Amino acid sequence: MTTVISIENLSKTYHLGQIGTGTFSRDLEVWWAKMRGNPNPLLRIGEKDRGNHAGEQLWALRDVSFTVKQGEVLGIIGRNGAGKSTLLKILSRVTAPTSGRIKVNGRIASLLEVGTGFHPELTGRENVYLNGSLMGMHQQEIKRKFDEIINFAEVEKFIDTPVKRYSSGMYVRLAFAVAAHLEPEILVVDEVLAVGDVMFQKKCLGKLGDVAKEGRTVLFVSHDMGAVRRLCTAGIVLNNGKIEYRGGVEEAIESYLSKNDERNVWISKDTKHSHPFYFNSARVINDNGEEISRFPLGSTVNIELQTTTSRSLSSSHIHVMATYKGTPLFRTFDTDEHPELLESRPAGSHKFLLSIDTNILKSGLYNITIDLGTRPAPIFEKYTDIVSFELFDPEGDFDRGWSDQRHGIIRAPVKWEISIPEIAG
Repeated sequence: MTTVISIENLSKTYHLGQIGTGTFSRDLEVWWAKMRGNPNPLLRIGEKDRGNHAGEQLWALRDVSFTVKQGEVLGIIGRNGAGKSTLLKILSRVTAPTSGRIKVNGRIASLLEVGTGFHPELTGRENVYLNGSLMGMHQQEIKRKFDEIINFAEVEKFIDTPVKRYSSGMYVRLAFAVAAHLEPEILVVDEVLAVGDVMFQKKCLGKLGDVAKEGRTVLFVSHDMGAVRRLCTAGIVLNNGKIEYRGGVEEAIESYLSKNDERNVWISKDTKHSHPFYFNSARVINDNGEEISRFPLGSTVNIELQTTTSRSLSSSHIHVMATYKGTPLFRTFDTDEHPELLESRPAGSHKFLLSIDTNILKSGLYNITIDLGTRPAPIFEKYTDIVSFELFDPEGDFDRGWSDQRHGIIRAPVKWEISIPEIAG
């Protein structure tokens, strides 16, 4: 097969502390205070100055090299901040690399965020033609596909309305329809399908599958492992800006989920705490205390939290929230619900174990967010998607994505009764 994307030693670094406050007058005010040795005048009382990082570098990507063949559907997976979106932005020429080489053979259509490339003052119709022109399409080509695009996006009534008046769902439907129907050789999609409703997500995945069958190349970024399994033929796992695995999609997902230090365990790197109550660690374990990523449906998933209180507290709280495809499922360990657990907390280290019965949950990837604080003060610390776990069906069918095609999040415990009427002889 022909190589359509070749990436050699690609790196991207950002210099922290270089972005201003947004206006010249405020930048000047902060600079003058710094020159006089005074604190940042724009900070609120008690707020830390987190912008004093001048000279520090953040490597979003570092020495990334790989090739993509024509017709390949490549899933790019990894935690938030792993470098996935940066990679796609460089490929789409939204941002430039710091170093390295990229060779692309063919037209790229990118869907990096809702309404990418749309002008808010133009109508939907005008934006379809604008996007097509930016992709190098002739007007006759766009006109030939126009009705198909509008029918897919389901925005016929609003096609002559300025897109600034569109809802986020309308935005993403039209943006995806343009990107998928104007026949680019390479289609780049970054997590935007999470904005649409369930039926539209299913419709988009079907269209992406059709695009792949036509021999075009797709690069797909998603946290939805079910969608990655169904759509992709190969996978790349990014971790801290570097490629951790490149191979088959099943092996890539397994590599991503099996890293204990990546998905199952989180350890705080903070050495200084301004609050008396803070997190030390979190991990996902089974009933035997083993750190694992994948659990069969119906088993118990345990979330273990380690905290420290520097002094005795009379009113403290912890929240643990699980999300599925960005949708919150539950929040527990709250003083309102379990006051006997958290109201009074003596000084020292404490361990909390939250056990989740997964009998009503469907297969898929679940992320855990935690926060803590004291009442009535605001939250001290909040960490989003710090650990995760995946539920799978041990029979195998649902674990191959069939369950994800069904609507909803939970499997309600229902009872079926079937009556067969007697047939008169």
